[in-house]
Amino acid sequence: MANRYRVLPKLSGSNPNSLRNSPSVPFRRLLCFDSVPQINDNKPTNPQDEDRHEQVRKLRILLQQGRTETAKRLLKSLILCKSPFSSPSDLFSLFSISSPSLKTTLSNILLSVCAESKLPNEAADLYMLIKKNGVFPALSSFNVLLESLVSSGQYRKTLDLFSEVVDSGIRIDKFTYGKAVQSAVKLGDLNRAMNLMNYMKKRGISPNGFVYNVLIGGLCKEKRIEDAKKLFDEMIERRVVANCVTYNTLIDGYCKVGNLDEAFSVRERMRAENVEPNLVTFNSLLCGLCRAQKMEEAKNVLQEMERYGFVPDGFTYSILFDGHLRCGNVDASLALYDEVMKKGVQINDYTCSILLNGLSKGGKMDKAEEILRKLTEKGLVPTEVMYNTIVNGYCRTGEMEKAFSTLEQMEICGLKPSCITFNSIINKFCELGNMTEAMEWVKKMAQKGSPPNLQTYNILIDGYGRSFQFENCFQLLEEMEQNGLKPNIVSYGSLVNCLCKDGRLLEAEITLRDMVGRGVLPNAQIYNMLIDGHCIAGKLKDAFGYFDEMLRHEIVPTIVTYNALIHGLCKKGRVVEAEELTLQITNKGLKPDVITYNSLISGYSGIGNTKKAMELFENMKEEGIQPTLNTFHPLIGVWNKGGLVLMEKMVEEMSQMNLTPDRLVYNELIRCYAQHGDVQKTFALYREMVDNGIQPDRMTYNSLITARFVEGKLQEVKDLVDDMKARGLGPKADTYSILIRGHCNLCNFSGAYVWYREMLENGFLPDISSCNELVSGLRKQGRLLETQIIYSEMSIKGINDWCTNEDLSAVAKM
Repeated sequence: MANRYRVLPKLSGSNPNSLRNSPSVPFRRLLCFDSVPQINDNKPTNPQDEDRHEQVRKLRILLQQGRTETAKRLLKSLILCKSPFSSPSDLFSLFSISSPSLKTTLSNILLSVCAESKLPNEAADLYMLIKKNGVFPALSSFNVLLESLVSSGQYRKTLDLFSEVVDSGIRIDKFTYGKAVQSAVKLGDLNRAMNLMNYMKKRGISPNGFVYNVLIGGLCKEKRIEDAKKLFDEMIERRVVANCVTYNTLIDGYCKVGNLDEAFSVRERMRAENVEPNLVTFNSLLCGLCRAQKMEEAKNVLQEMERYGFVPDGFTYSILFDGHLRCGNVDASLALYDEVMKKGVQINDYTCSILLNGLSKGGKMDKAEEILRKLTEKGLVPTEVMYNTIVNGYCRTGEMEKAFSTLEQMEICGLKPSCITFNSIINKFCELGNMTEAMEWVKKMAQKGSPPNLQTYNILIDGYGRSFQFENCFQLLEEMEQNGLKPNIVSYGSLVNCLCKDGRLLEAEITLRDMVGRGVLPNAQIYNMLIDGHCIAGKLKDAFGYFDEMLRHEIVPTIVTYNALIHGLCKKGRVVEAEELTLQITNKGLKPDVITYNSLISGYSGIGNTKKAMELFENMKEEGIQPTLNTFHPLIGVWNKGGLVLMEKMVEEMSQMNLTPDRLVYNELIRCYAQHGDVQKTFALYREMVDNGIQPDRMTYNSLITARFVEGKLQEVKDLVDDMKARGLGPKADTYSILIRGHCNLCNFSGAYVWYREMLENGFLPDISSCNELVSGLRKQGRLLETQIIYSEMSIKGINDWCTNEDLSAVAKM
């Protein structure tokens, strides 16, 4: 009897090859055969062959009788248990020879059984064999194969098989498309996923909720939340029902980009559509609120969650622990821990690690150790992550002996310290500048079977760089490559940053060229370091040269880039150019920040344009940008001209902004009140300054001395000078000048002369004004000898034009 065959139709319409990233092997024209059974005369030659043929005979009988479920059970036992067949493909081959008319039926069942039994590789091999035999399995079996491949993470293979089938012209369904879309999303290829959905629509197949959910999830993961929202709106417009997964995905997406208002808006819509929330809904909202440090709102969501009958799980508590610790509220975390213990909630590894990490960052190492010990007693098995957290915590607090002890305890528990463990210790010694000890620990980690990794080398390069031991940095780069480790952007970034900070700009440029030569492309951060370094050095031409190089290489400048250039221009007094550059920030879709405004305010204050400086100060507040202390520093010059009223207004404004004055601000306040003769306020501010932990400097004492002169309290003046000396702040020319003038103003020229003598003995020269005032006073009191001495000393020092003709005449008469 002749073979009957059916040529499967070729796909018409758009070419689906555009849906693939790379061309796959064409799926050859498939033929479905109905053939006359061929008689196999080969007889079994051994017991195993007999068993193989017997199993095939049983399958044939079951399939002929239509007993599909029994056949499935037999197939499952043959592929999962010890059987005479080496693989499902082996079984299919023998069956096809003995019962060719039933091989299509068997192919469908066997392929499904393999896929459902979580044997994706065997199922894929079987599929290829079936295809080679000119048979295409039922679409339902093919879909089960795709599901198996997706479940095992074989997304590229899923897409390849999907594309072959589409090319062959076989009509596929929503499920098939869904698995292809899911695979593209899992591979991070959202463009391909969207193209697949669009192609699906063109073929007249409406995307279902699964396809929309997968795409919305992929877009949210990429933080393309507006695109996700558009897809959601399309879904609703097409009357595809949004389920809890859809809403949860959107809520989580909005929370992760920090848009909590929209997240709660989606939650309200969910409620309006009568879609019941689940634990994931509430955990997503809690996560967003805790990230934003809105713990009161988180408490309300937790209460709503409990009203719905959901019991907080370990993940819920880990979110809350993290939230409290982000707020720096370690006590709240500990209180929550006590509550969890009372409720008998089982804390898992992840939750414990979050809690320990927060306590470690908060410096509560004793409490972290105590909690770990108690949880261990309750049956929790400490992990490497937990011990690493404790080691890192002790390194943060500088308790190195306890860090070493924890490492030993870790080994006693049978856990091997990893690079992460050792890197915490090495990093601490690098921070302390103790590179010798850091290198000793590098040797120890190698001896313990953990050779240094990329992060270890990066830590060491940064450590040597901050110690300005650049030769060692370059040696480490060479050593990395010898050990098969390729330096990355962090390796070079640390080195470039330290070279720029040390003013070694030529070496920084050489390092940049070296990294490019080695195939490591610089990013915006590297260029920012170079631009900032050259701006600080006043080399604006070179700084703008790097800026132009960034643009040529299509590296997008950041706000940091622009701020560095603006600051450099303002330091040079080129404020008009700085403002022009500020306009570029807006044109590039960026927003000027507090650093931008601080530089401009400082620049205009520096050239004496206080009006413009104040305008910028008001503008930044209108833009909702919170001023910092650095904003107020250049405005001090404005205070000087505005007097006490303006100054007190500024201080009040600082207070409303919760800005505590620093030494520079306190010094200006103290100086201003001293000059205006408000001695009580002067010393009140001085005491407040000290109470806030800010130690006085020479400028502070100069103002305090001025205030005591206003009162005419010379003994207190001397006490202040003695206090200065006791603090190691020996008076310099400016202080001595104040002392001389202060005594002269009180007509105490003898006291002024004493300070004059001490001033000269300490190697300082008085200014002409102070000298004139002192000489004039001494002369009026008839103390011409001291006057002559001063004149002689000033002449010896090369200062001859300081005194008046009247003074010279008086001295000549002597």
